[in-house]
This record gives sequence, C-alpha cells and structure tokens, in this order.
Amino acid sequence: MGSKCVWICQSRACKKQGSLAVFLAFENLQVPEWTVLKSQCMGQCGNGPMVHVMPDDIWYWRVQPVEVLAIAERHLINGQPIQAMLYPRYHPAESKHPPQRPNP
Repeated sequence: MGSKCVWICQSRACKKQGSLAVFLAFENLQVPEWTVLKSQCMGQCGNGPMVHVMPDDIWYWRVQPVEVLAIAERHLINGQPIQAMLYPRYHPAESKHPPQRPNP
C-alpha cells in the first residue's frame, strides 16, 4: 500500500454524480506512492463525488474527473491540498470556495 490512500465514495448518490469516472481517473494515473480505493457511502450524499485522502484527512467534494490530475499533482505529490476544492463541512476555515460549488 502506498503512503497516501485515496478513497472515492461509490454510494448510489455519488455514482449518479460520476464517482466511478473519478475513481477510474485516479486509478489510471498508476502511481505506486498512493493507493486508490472505492469506498462505501461516506454519509455526504448530495455533495459528491466525495474524495477522502488519508492519512492527511483531507476531504474534497463534487470532484470531477478533469480535476483528478490537479489533486494528484498539487496534493498527493507536492503536499498542498487544493483549498478551493475542500469540503467546507470538514474544512470550514481552509475552504476558499463558497458552498455553491457546482453540483455535477
């Protein structure tokens, strides 16, 4: 297992919002330093696709496949979470993005 673990919610709600495509985008990067896993429901229905990065305990919300490379490069490789994509429920002080982040 890699040093970082990326969990992508695969609940019914997140799947309707495109979480399988997000999972496949992470998986297709094939970087051995992190592990990409499907998660059961993360309890944040309606705010997905949800991505949870551990051990950093960073939550991203409404992630789209085109955003995966940015998360990989900025956060997973360079250690800098993307402030504009942080889930405000768990990162209220850090989140620079308004709660109106577009719903897929």
